[in-house]
Amino acid sequence: MSTDRPIVLFDLFGVIARHQRPGALGEMAALGGAPTDAFAAAYWACRRPYDAGRFSAAQYWTAVLHRLSLSARPDLIEKLRLADIDSWSRVDGQMVAYVQSLRDVAEVALLSNIPADHADAFRAAQPWLHDLDHVAFSGGIHAAKPDPAAFRHCVAALHAAPADFLFVDDREENVRAAQAVGMNGHAFTGHDELAATLQTWLPTRRPSLTARHFDAAPPPSVAVGLGWADQ
Repeated sequence: MSTDRPIVLFDLFGVIARHQRPGALGEMAALGGAPTDAFAAAYWACRRPYDAGRFSAAQYWTAVLHRLSLSARPDLIEKLRLADIDSWSRVDGQMVAYVQSLRDVAEVALLSNIPADHADAFRAAQPWLHDLDHVAFSGGIHAAKPDPAAFRHCVAALHAAPADFLFVDDREENVRAAQAVGMNGHAFTGHDELAATLQTWLPTRRPSLTARHFDAAPPPSVAVGLGWADQ
């Protein structure tokens, strides 16, 4: 079933925003005096409940530090929390502009796995988020991809049908999960491939559309980010 509404639902990291800054885990490990490999293992082992809003930042970092047999001092937790947020702060200015341009031909929404305190920082630093038709952060909706509940939240929030969505993510497992609930899916590898997919998909939703609406190259990079522009 479809309501004939084109809705492009974007992942954030790896599509519009950059993945974690290289070297960041080593820098955070040094703050606690832990080996980088051990720190990275603890960081990721505890991450899912933090992303899904079941851990607060303090609970998450306490769990990480306890895995490393380190004291969960409040001052260390705060340093790690801020360093972590900063490490995920880079966005791709070209993709931000391209996503904004799509609002001329489709509804545009966002579904990202991101803890609640990270999401607050991202919202404050990225005003373009407020222009989208819906923004769902896992820490706020208490469901992280590939949990089907995350996709169903977006369907319900936009009062749409799953078939109305094209979900764009750089992780195949998330694309498959979206398809399992009835959405269309695109595994993101770059702007050109996405534009080609949209050139095929959008006219099936809105036959009046032509390629000129959405296949142009993205505009030059713009200065956006929490602490720096990602050129």
